[in-house]
Amino acid sequence: MVAVGYIGLAIMVALLFMGVPVTFALGVVAVVGLSYVTSFSVVMQQAIMVVNQEGMSFIIICIPLFVFMGKMIYHTGIAKELFECIERWIGFLPGGLAMSATVTCAAFGAVTGSSVASVATMGTIIRPELKRYNYDDELSSGALTSAGTLAVLIPPSLGFIMYGVLTDTSIGGLFLAGVIPGILLTGLYCAYIFIRYCLNPKLGPRGASYAFLDRLISLKGTWGLLLIFVIIIGGIYGGFFTPTEASGVGVAGVLLICLSRRRLTWKAMRDAMIDTGLVAAMIWGIIVSGYLLARFLAVTGASQALVAFVADMGLSRVGFMVIISLIYLALGMLLDMFGMLILTIPFFYPLVQHYGIDPIWFGTYAVIMCEIGLLTPPVGVNVFVMHDMAPDIPLKAIFRGVMPFAALNLFCVFLLEVFPKLATWLPYKIL
Repeated sequence: MVAVGYIGLAIMVALLFMGVPVTFALGVVAVVGLSYVTSFSVVMQQAIMVVNQEGMSFIIICIPLFVFMGKMIYHTGIAKELFECIERWIGFLPGGLAMSATVTCAAFGAVTGSSVASVATMGTIIRPELKRYNYDDELSSGALTSAGTLAVLIPPSLGFIMYGVLTDTSIGGLFLAGVIPGILLTGLYCAYIFIRYCLNPKLGPRGASYAFLDRLISLKGTWGLLLIFVIIIGGIYGGFFTPTEASGVGVAGVLLICLSRRRLTWKAMRDAMIDTGLVAAMIWGIIVSGYLLARFLAVTGASQALVAFVADMGLSRVGFMVIISLIYLALGMLLDMFGMLILTIPFFYPLVQHYGIDPIWFGTYAVIMCEIGLLTPPVGVNVFVMHDMAPDIPLKAIFRGVMPFAALNLFCVFLLEVFPKLATWLPYKIL
């Protein structure tokens, strides 16, 4: 029976290599596999249970709501104002426009927790500016593509929500855990860009320098987003509402801001709702098919056998972390973040408990590793999104551009391993 589970996993990997969408690759293996080891009627019963228990979970309602917040910010043009504000403050520095793009992506993460959405939004807004100033395509596209990963660390984060759902870990604690690593990684990105442009000014000119008064005036376009961030995060940690309720409050806040600025049009609403529906349907499909696959592996005993095998290897904590890091890097060539989390966490989490690893720390680590996977060839999802935004830049150039930033992400993981309180201090200090 265990062999059937392993064969199913091998078929799933083969389907992913063939380019089959993640939802269908997981779902086909789960349905066919469960039908083989039980019966089709049992599969239908399991599918109904998964949809009712997991697919209609109250907590996952916040996923489309947070996505909708980001889409509204984009379609109403408020995201562009955010970039223009940051560009006025740091654009005059060496590599200032690229650093502005990085900081904007981090700030945009405060209203949407999706890496892909961040790259698509910022690529549309910032790429024309970088091109107008003749910024080096390789470095600027690499910075913009990689900066999307910051949106998943700065709360609210869809990756943390998914991990929290899978492990029953405090989502509020996970949100807090991402703050310091997110700021740290943003600083590392900006430092790298600054050094590169100082060493080689030909990579791109400095942006315009603005008077201090102009910089202060530009802040008026960001107060709304800052207020929403404070309300969402403060409300969750103050115990005023749950993450799901916070997402609803956030949507209401964004709509009020758009209305107050006369940006709330039917076209913006329609486009935001269509984009949100597509993203939410993709995530929901991965959740349901992933849970079905987990049940197939549990019935065959493959998941228990694999966990027991790793536990019996007698690996040290460091050895265990090295192995799963390599697994995440490999999976990143095939899956997006949600696919990686839904596929790996049911296996890894019992081992995390076996080694006594803090679940909040591990959640931070897992999300960062998944984001690194979105940058690695041959199927770095963020890279392909960036290529769609800038088809004039060859894929190879974008992949070369993201490699230093992927290395910085790995360095951040190393710092988390050496200094675990980077992820755990804030959650346990406040909660």
